[in-house]
Amino acid sequence: MAAKKPTSTRSSKKENTSFGSKVKRFLWKAFLWFNIVSIALVLLFKFVPVPFTPLMAVRALEHNSDGKDMVCSHDWVPISEISMNLQKAVIASEDGMFLKHNGFDFSAMNKAFSGNLKGKKLKGGSTISQQTAKNVFLWQGRSYFRKALEAYYTVLIELIWGKKRIMEVYLNSIEMGDGVYGAEAASKHWFHKSANNLTKYEAASIAAILPSPRKYKAINSSGYVERRKNKTLRVMRHVGKLEY
Repeated sequence: MAAKKPTSTRSSKKENTSFGSKVKRFLWKAFLWFNIVSIALVLLFKFVPVPFTPLMAVRALEHNSDGKDMVCSHDWVPISEISMNLQKAVIASEDGMFLKHNGFDFSAMNKAFSGNLKGKKLKGGSTISQQTAKNVFLWQGRSYFRKALEAYYTVLIELIWGKKRIMEVYLNSIEMGDGVYGAEAASKHWFHKSANNLTKYEAASIAAILPSPRKYKAINSSGYVERRKNKTLRVMRHVGKLEY
């Protein structure tokens, strides 16, 4: 007669199978809940102003740890109250294909990737849509996981918000100075006026510092920033009517 397998072995296999099934169920539920919550947030912010971003919280904590006041200047205004000059300036400076792409500018991404391989210092090729997704929904950092989430949220906001809302959230949420967020706060901080009254030069000045808004200044700028301003002004002439 064939020897019977020990009961303990069969029991161990059942336990392993049961544990594996539980892990799969947990991961599946986590995936479903993540999708539900993320889509719900994107839907909410299609209609409701974004009150704060993860970066605002991080910067406030950094200020506190450095012994500085926890400054966060952020005044939400509708896009109708943001100068068309600034809207054109950020397109000219940050994302010339904004109205034409579906959230990703693959040409710019390939150029940035090729430049990085050659050791050149180039911007990462992120579009306004990608920057908005990152600033509103994600933490700062560089990892493949975070980039994957950025791509996911970029697709969501392109599908649910559309270009006009993306631009509105972008111009109300991005960092435009040390502790300064959004067009209205930046306009008051740098030029003591409302975002609706920015001139072309003032708009280009703000757009020029976006790569590093805590390092650069929109007024009394360095030679590098002045060159960026002038380039932005030149490109702005070729940005036509914005039809979102």
